[in-house]
Amino acid sequence: MTARVVPLGRAPQQDATWLGLDLGGTKVALRAETEDGGLVREHLFRWRGRSLESDLAQLAAEVSLFRRQIPGGFAGVGVALPATVGGDGLITSWPNRPEWLGLDVPQTLHALFGDTPVRWADDGDLGALAEARAANCDDVLYVGVGTGVGGGLVAGGALVPGLYRGSFEIGHLVTDADGPMCRCGRRGCLQATASGPATLARAARLRGAEVDYDDLQKGLIADEEWAVQSVDRSCHRLAVAITGVRELLHPSLVVVGGGFAEGLPSFTENVARHMATLARSGVPAPLVKSSLIGGLSTLHGAVVLARLMRA
Repeated sequence: MTARVVPLGRAPQQDATWLGLDLGGTKVALRAETEDGGLVREHLFRWRGRSLESDLAQLAAEVSLFRRQIPGGFAGVGVALPATVGGDGLITSWPNRPEWLGLDVPQTLHALFGDTPVRWADDGDLGALAEARAANCDDVLYVGVGTGVGGGLVAGGALVPGLYRGSFEIGHLVTDADGPMCRCGRRGCLQATASGPATLARAARLRGAEVDYDDLQKGLIADEEWAVQSVDRSCHRLAVAITGVRELLHPSLVVVGGGFAEGLPSFTENVARHMATLARSGVPAPLVKSSLIGGLSTLHGAVVLARLMRA
C-alpha cells in the first residue's frame, strides 16, 4: 500500500500537536504529541461491531471525543492502515475487516478531520520506522504479530521500498506452500500460520477445546504441551520468513512486536532460537529483540508520519 497525502495545508506552528491513528483489525489507538515530543494524550478502543456503518460511526465518535480534549486541534494526522489501498484511494483488500472493501480512504479521512492535513501508510512500515528511531539503528526489520502479521524494513535509515512505492508485506511471504489458506486467498502465507488467530486455532486443535488469549498465556506459564507447541510452531514460521529476508537484505536488528507477541512469555526468544538453528555457516543470524516501544509501535509510527508533513 502506498502512502497518500490529503492535503498538505499550512505549515505547523511551533506549539503544534500531532495525531497518530492506528486502525487495527480488532482495535484502534490514538496518540497526540506536542511539537517537542511530549505526550498530550493516548486512547485505545475496540471495534464493537462487524459492519462498515458501525465502524465508521464508532470511529467518528471516538475521534470527535478525543479531539475535544486537545486544545487547538491538530497540525497534522498520520494514519496507520493494514489495508491495501489502490491508486484511486479505494481499499482493495483488508482480510481482517472485509467490510471496508471499496471504502474511499481520502473521502473518509476528510470527513473525520476536515481540512487538517492527513497522510496514511502501511502499519508495518510505520512500525519499522518507529522501532528504528527508538533503537537508533539504520537497518531494522520489524515484524508485528497481532490479528495479522505485518512488518517493515528500514535500510540505511530509509523505509524499503519506501512510503510512496508500496509496503513491505512480510505477512504474505509463503512459508509453507501446502499450508493453510490465508484470508488473502493464497495458501501458506506467514500470516495464515503465525498470526494471533492462527496460533489460537492451532492451540485449540492440540488441546481439543476452545482457547482464548488468556488460556494461551496461562498454558505457556504452566508449560502445557498444547500451548508450548502451538506457539513454537508460529515462532518457527516467523523465523523462516525472517531468515529469508536476512539472506536478501541483511538487517542488523530484528524487532518482534505486536499486541499478540508482546504478552506471551519468551515469544521473541523462541523466534531467535529458531533463527539461530536456521542460520547457515558464515551468515550468522541478526540480533533479535522485543519491541522497544511495546504493542503500539505502529501508533508511534503514525505520529512520526504526521510529523513528516513539516518537510
